[in-house]
Amino acid sequence: MLRGCDLQLLLIISIVLSSSLLASATVEEANALLKWKSTFTNQTSSSKLSSWVNPNTSSFCTSWYGVACVRGSIVRLNLTNTDIEGTFEDFPFSSLPNLTYVDLSMNRFSGTISPLWGKFSKLVYFDLSINQLVGEIPPELGDLSNLDTLHLVENKLNGSIPSEIGRLTKVTEIALYDNLLTGPIPSSFGNLTKLVNLYLFINTLTDSIPPEIGFLPNLKELCLDRNNLTGKIPSTFGNLKNVTLLNMFENKLSGEIPPEIGNMTALDTLSLHTNKLTGSIPSTLGNLKNLAILHLYLNKFTGSIPPELGNMEKMIDLEISENQLTGPVPNTFGKLTVLEWLFLRDNQLSGPIPPGIANSSELTVLQLDTNNFTGFLPDTICRSGKLENLTLDDNHFEGPVPKSLRDCKSLIRVRFKGNSFSGDLSESFGVYPTLNFIDLSNNKFHGQLSPKWEKSQKLVALILSNNSITGAIPPEIWNMTQLSQLDLSYNRITGQLRESISKINRISKLQLNGNQLSGKIPSGIRLLSNLEYLDLSSNRFGFEIPATLNSLPRLYYLNLSRNDLDQTIPEGLTKLSQLQILDLSYNQLDGDISSQFSSLQNLERLDLSHNNLSGEIPPSFKDMLALTHIDVSNNNLSGPIPNNAAFRNATPNALEGNRDLCGDNKALKPCSSTTEKKKSNKDRNLIIYILVPIIGAIIILSVCAGVFICFRKRNKQIEEHTDSESGGETLSIFSFDGRVRYQEIIKATGEFDPKHLIGTGGHGKVYKAKLPNAIMAVKKLNEETDSSISNPSLKQEFLNEIRALTEIRHRNVVKLFRFCSHRRNTFLVYEYMERGSLRKVLGSDDEAKKLDWGKRINVVKGVAHALSYMHHDRSPAIVHRDITSGNILLGENYEPKISDFGTAKLLKPDSSNWSAVAGTYGYVAPELAYAMKVTEKCDVYSFGVLTLEVIKGEHPGDLVSTLSSSPPDTTLSLKQISDHRLQDPTAETKDEILEILKVAFLCLHSDPHSRPTMLSISTAFS
Repeated sequence: MLRGCDLQLLLIISIVLSSSLLASATVEEANALLKWKSTFTNQTSSSKLSSWVNPNTSSFCTSWYGVACVRGSIVRLNLTNTDIEGTFEDFPFSSLPNLTYVDLSMNRFSGTISPLWGKFSKLVYFDLSINQLVGEIPPELGDLSNLDTLHLVENKLNGSIPSEIGRLTKVTEIALYDNLLTGPIPSSFGNLTKLVNLYLFINTLTDSIPPEIGFLPNLKELCLDRNNLTGKIPSTFGNLKNVTLLNMFENKLSGEIPPEIGNMTALDTLSLHTNKLTGSIPSTLGNLKNLAILHLYLNKFTGSIPPELGNMEKMIDLEISENQLTGPVPNTFGKLTVLEWLFLRDNQLSGPIPPGIANSSELTVLQLDTNNFTGFLPDTICRSGKLENLTLDDNHFEGPVPKSLRDCKSLIRVRFKGNSFSGDLSESFGVYPTLNFIDLSNNKFHGQLSPKWEKSQKLVALILSNNSITGAIPPEIWNMTQLSQLDLSYNRITGQLRESISKINRISKLQLNGNQLSGKIPSGIRLLSNLEYLDLSSNRFGFEIPATLNSLPRLYYLNLSRNDLDQTIPEGLTKLSQLQILDLSYNQLDGDISSQFSSLQNLERLDLSHNNLSGEIPPSFKDMLALTHIDVSNNNLSGPIPNNAAFRNATPNALEGNRDLCGDNKALKPCSSTTEKKKSNKDRNLIIYILVPIIGAIIILSVCAGVFICFRKRNKQIEEHTDSESGGETLSIFSFDGRVRYQEIIKATGEFDPKHLIGTGGHGKVYKAKLPNAIMAVKKLNEETDSSISNPSLKQEFLNEIRALTEIRHRNVVKLFRFCSHRRNTFLVYEYMERGSLRKVLGSDDEAKKLDWGKRINVVKGVAHALSYMHHDRSPAIVHRDITSGNILLGENYEPKISDFGTAKLLKPDSSNWSAVAGTYGYVAPELAYAMKVTEKCDVYSFGVLTLEVIKGEHPGDLVSTLSSSPPDTTLSLKQISDHRLQDPTAETKDEILEILKVAFLCLHSDPHSRPTMLSISTAFS
């Protein structure tokens, strides 16, 4: 028998041996991780993993970044946002048996998710989100019997969701959103009785929603939005008593909303917009006393608005626009006393507006446009004192504007156009310190312009067209130096334009057409250096066209037609290099047409009709490659028309009424060519004497030439046949004189050889193509997109880019020349930008140094001007939705141009637009990242990020979220966030950069309504 001391000795030996074995196992785990780290392609760039060294002792459990141990064994691996590039092929699955927590999110892991992850039976938390993973979700993950949380979001995972996930009976949260998942939602999810949150949005899931989900007793948040789900909303959802958030918007759901939804009494957010739901809105929704957000817009609901909706007394955001609703607005809406947003636009609602609609003390947005409302506007409309956005367009409102509107000082945006409002304009509106935009067009306002408008000092757009305004323009209007748009067209305004018009030097769009203005066009217009659009047509202006108009470098639209202008067309107009549309018709202009017009290489439409112009049309017009429309009718022109497609394709009406035009147009006679027919006998004899000795040689040469020509002709026929067989149709390129064959594009890009590759866009690659007359950029859709172009969503994205680019005419937007949808290749042809993307320039130290502070300021301003044009000068507005440094291209002189409109979304004015998250991580506005609106303010946010990137020289990273969630740190110095590769800016430049940074900070506000508009930004930068 062992004595007590012997037993004690054995116990000590046992402990020592156990500790030795445990230490050995621990070191083995650490070495396994080191081996995996050695496979990272950028292991030296991640400073956080520099601590992963020397695993000889168990101290690595406390010293290694992201590693935690229990009893000497690794149980926790948290490497989130560690800048790792690698795969899981060499992950030590068999060496880490005790892992319970794995977070590898926000890195650049690629490849597939290994099925071996399913072997970690102790795993409680598993997160591989925001990486570059592809392939399918392995069904083996269903073996993780202890798993509480599964996050695989923002990868490129495809295939269907494995039904085996339904075996995770302990899971409380599943997040698979923002992938490429297809197929149905597994009905086995009905087994996940402990599930609290289920996020499957932004995928391509199909089929109907399984009713089994309605039996998950602990479910609180369910997000199935932005998929292709079909069928009806399950009535079993009425059992989900604990759900607070239900998002199913942007699917293809049909049928009626089941009345059982009214049993989901915990709901605070219900979003079903952008589906195909029909029938009436169920009155049972009035039972949802906690509901704060209800979005039902963009469906096919009919019938009247149930008065029970007025029972939702916690309602903050109610949007039921763009349906087919009829009848009046219920009086019960007066009980919605905390309502902030009310959207009823674009229905068939009728009757008067109940006074109680404005009972809320928090009402900030009221949009009632595009309905059949009648009667007067209630005097209570501004009761809240917080009303910012009031939109009443396209109804049948009549009578004067209520006097209370003059005291509504919080107004920022007002749109009354297309009604029958009347009354004296000068008495109907007051002074609004925050007003940014007002449109009162197409009404019956009369009286004169009030000088009080000058006191609305933030007003950048004043639109009063199509009313009955009389009198002269008060001089105070020209003191509104912040104005970017002034539209007084089609009124009865008289008098002369003052030279003080030069003071509104930030104006970009000036429309005074359709009035009774007279006298000279003031020379002070030359000082409006930011003017892009000028329309003075249909007035009584006389005398000559000011030669000083050549001082408007940004002007792309000029219309002086239907006036009494005389003398010759000033040579200065030919120096407006950005001009795209010029209309001088119906005046008394005389003299010749200058040959210098050919310098207007961007001119697309030219109307010189109904004047007294004479002489020939200069042949140099053939060099105007962008010209698509010409009208020179009813002048005294003669001679041949230029060899230009616009003239060849012109209609007879565009050429008639001239003296003797001729040339290649069906409406004209051909021009006769004169040749000398008289020859002297001496000359004829001399020719005979010369020809006789060599006639034999000519015959021989003719025979040889005939054989050669036949051979060439046969080869050409074969070549053309081959070209036809390969789809050799021609492409009409807008900026080329003539036609460019499909095969020429193919040849110029070397059949899209990688050596011609200059960049990668949204769904394709961009190649450099050297064509005979120019260098172009060709964006070819990738094979996956090309083969799937019949897919409606992809086809729409392709057409979006075409439509957006062909309609946009702005110096800071890439110009599209043509597109080709061919059975072998689908591509866009657009202008080539010599320096490539802004991201490429900033990523190169040498190139970034060339992009000095002055050029960077111009880049920011150029992008701002383009976005302002897209948001405020296009109808409907265009939201780009992917403003990044990769989508800003730079020309030879570093002039910026916005490109890649694959994600562009055309917006109806003031609509409630929701869409899938389209954009680039790091630039996307918070409201787009999760279930919020697509508006112009999304671009404003991205512009703020881009501006910081231009100043910093790299993406601002975490600084964006800091500025978005809290007010900017006033102590933040320019030196802390500026690009250290550049020399310090001068004092003057530094002040300008600081002003730009202030604007950028405002753009990053988390609340989109607190961000400035691009119109106000562009104006501030002018």
